[in-house]
Amino acid sequence: MSNPYETILEPIMTEKTVQMLEQQNKVTFKVADNATKPQIRAAVEELFDVDVEKVNTCNMPSQPRRVGRYIGHTQAYKKAYVTLHEDDYIDFYALDRAGAEAGMV
Repeated sequence: MSNPYETILEPIMTEKTVQMLEQQNKVTFKVADNATKPQIRAAVEELFDVDVEKVNTCNMPSQPRRVGRYIGHTQAYKKAYVTLHEDDYIDFYALDRAGAEAGMV
């Protein structure tokens, strides 16, 4: 995977991940299932122009979900916890506003 957009699928923004970003300078991404830690590191450094200290990954299993009387499952995915250098920071909200101003949204 040479394209970083194929490696990093989307950021995961929950209350827990926002706390991790503020307290431990860790960012969480949903990544491709076959992405390796060096590929994830290179993709984050290229996309966001930051220094990455460490990458941890885990495979998230599918979970049962119910909508009315129908029972299904969520999709399984791979999650990456990326620890940034203490001087670096990714502001996802500023990136979103910049994309909206440029007409990308």
